[in-house]
Amino acid sequence: MYLKDVQRVASISREAFLSDFFKTQTPVVIEKAIEGWPAYKKWNLDYIREVAGDCIVPLYDDRPVDYRDGFNEPHASMRMADYIDLLRSEPTRYRIFLWNILKEVPQLQEDFDYPDFGLRLMKSLPMLFFGGRDSYTFMHYDIDLANIFHFHFEGRKECILFSQTENKYLYKVPHSLITHERIDFSAPDLTQWPALRYVSGFRAELAHGEVLYIPEGFWHYMRYITPGFSMSLRAIARNPKNLSKALYNIFIMRHYDNVMRRIRGQQWIDLKNEKAITRTHKHLEGR
Repeated sequence: MYLKDVQRVASISREAFLSDFFKTQTPVVIEKAIEGWPAYKKWNLDYIREVAGDCIVPLYDDRPVDYRDGFNEPHASMRMADYIDLLRSEPTRYRIFLWNILKEVPQLQEDFDYPDFGLRLMKSLPMLFFGGRDSYTFMHYDIDLANIFHFHFEGRKECILFSQTENKYLYKVPHSLITHERIDFSAPDLTQWPALRYVSGFRAELAHGEVLYIPEGFWHYMRYITPGFSMSLRAIARNPKNLSKALYNIFIMRHYDNVMRRIRGQQWIDLKNEKAITRTHKHLEGR
């Protein structure tokens, strides 16, 4: 598995971003894009605890997919204040995933702007993500294959990215948005997962205030090196192929998968995981 460091720039103009990164669908870390935001100075775990401590937040962990779980169904819930206390006191696998801050804590919108990168950002969908030390997401891509701007706050976070062109060697699970859940992308066992020897991707480590551009449909694995949180802003996919795939995922794939979970139970999950391996290893034949 070959990982290239994501290019870093201190700042970037709208025109340079569009020509050098959006049009080429290349990730980039922008280091000083938000130093003018109130959030740059204010947003840390203590501040979020203060303004959102009474909110009940959905929590996710890294347990294997279970047929009884709905699509993106949380594994637990907790008061935000209690969750942040947990992050501070001990390592935890619990993460907050896709928390809409406009809906829950409207005052947080006053702390940030929608930057002009030349793409029309969806202003109704700013999402927050929280995690404790060494918690991580499975390698996945977003259901809408959007262009994503990922703003990180407090601590450090590791991000590993692959484009959709690498699918045949990634052990993609059919009828889903994830790769095989047993793969540890921070230190993969290439004996157990030999196809990963042939994938090429990107790696970035984010610090407070840095922004990662994730191009359309890119796979991403996120690991919290220290407790922290991030906000994602997104812009609709422009590539017609990606748009059609997004519509298929939203209106057909996820509903089909939920129906099959109800009909076949855990057998459906096990079958999909087996196919992820057999289909990927077919691509190794003749190499």
